[in-house]
Amino acid sequence: MTGTTQQLPPLRKTPGKAALASFLGSTLEYYDFFIYGSAAALVFGPLFFPSDDPAVGLVGAFATFGVAYVARPVGGLVMGHFGDKLGRKKILLITLGVMGLASLGIGFLPSYEQIGVWAPVLLVIGRLAQGFSAGAESAGASTLTLEHSPEGRRGFFTSFVMTGYASGMVLATLVFIPVAALPTEALMTWGWRIPFWLSIVVLAIAYWVRTHLDETPVFEEAKEHHAVARLPLGDVLRFQLPDVLRVIGMSIMSVMQTIFTVFGLAYATGSAGFDKASILTVNAVAIGLSMFVMPLVAKLSDRVGRRPLLLTAAIGCSATIFAYFWALSTGNIWLVFAAAFVNMTLLYSCFNGIWPSYFAELFAAPVRYSGMALGNQLGLVVAGFGPLIAGLLLGKGTDGWLPVALFAVLCMGIAAVAAFFSRETAKTPIQLLGEPYLRGMARRNAPSGRPLVRKP
Repeated sequence: MTGTTQQLPPLRKTPGKAALASFLGSTLEYYDFFIYGSAAALVFGPLFFPSDDPAVGLVGAFATFGVAYVARPVGGLVMGHFGDKLGRKKILLITLGVMGLASLGIGFLPSYEQIGVWAPVLLVIGRLAQGFSAGAESAGASTLTLEHSPEGRRGFFTSFVMTGYASGMVLATLVFIPVAALPTEALMTWGWRIPFWLSIVVLAIAYWVRTHLDETPVFEEAKEHHAVARLPLGDVLRFQLPDVLRVIGMSIMSVMQTIFTVFGLAYATGSAGFDKASILTVNAVAIGLSMFVMPLVAKLSDRVGRRPLLLTAAIGCSATIFAYFWALSTGNIWLVFAAAFVNMTLLYSCFNGIWPSYFAELFAAPVRYSGMALGNQLGLVVAGFGPLIAGLLLGKGTDGWLPVALFAVLCMGIAAVAAFFSRETAKTPIQLLGEPYLRGMARRNAPSGRPLVRKP
């Protein structure tokens, strides 16, 4: 038609669909991670690291748990680069496939008794693949949901990334409770494999939902305006390195989660003498209830800001981790649940429900996936080896847990300092997020007279 300009359809945000897709993807990621953590605490020692000293086998199993956290920064770097260049949706579909297939493969592994040293080698390879995928998943899901969310509600919608964490934990625990109750011979031969095989169900559902999700309007607009970064990692290190370091520091708060869910499980069923089913049930209920707390806390952060609640989590968890280990030493399951409820359900949710939006908000759109993935995954290396460090710190006697609790407090202190020196982002419009990057690009482009973003 003459005299008219063809208009492109307006870019539409779909926060509900994005939140659902992120929820399901995180459910798969954390289901797989928690079944591995439970298996590491309960069966992997004698199956893959046989030793005359059970503690040596347990340390070996915890080491493979931590190995995934070494692979996570690599996955975050590689997939974050392509997520910023090719789009969030495409990369998130790949991460789902890698995670699901790696978990399925672990479920088919022969034991050390059957193939010798190749058994732990193959276990480590499967765990590395899980870590590579997980390193890209959380940053990609957070970025995608944030960019689909309306102003003033970014925290609320993006919190569903981590309600997926709680959902995955509950699913993993519910599957492991009957498995852990099996006779020892059945558990050690075929029983432990069932949770890994079942991950294919979550994978199929999550993959179907993500294929029906649109790319984010923010990324589509960047493509249209030729504002996609050529080398996102180089740009984020050049213009936002302090923000990467802040995210590393705040991510160390996740040590609380791995000490509670992995080391705490081994300590409770070993040194403290609780039966496996009781502690798995306590963990499932405490973390399951956080599914309801995290969106509420995130909604509050949209009103009062992210930093106050992150500081509340760091200080509160530092105090209540002592209460949790003390409760374990009493042998009273109700005291254990009360301490777990306060520590994990209430206080840790003030971190877990907020970091997906806050870490993503610290970075500008062209480098958001890369920046968040790099900082978050480097910080999580400490969390991944948290159970191993805790196992090495554990002393003798009923108060042997004290060095473990002090280690957790040290990590909370690092996270609190990083949060205190971070800027608030809750009220910042999405186009102005990542201010250091925007200023740096403006300075770099100013001499040539080129604008930061080319107008259509």
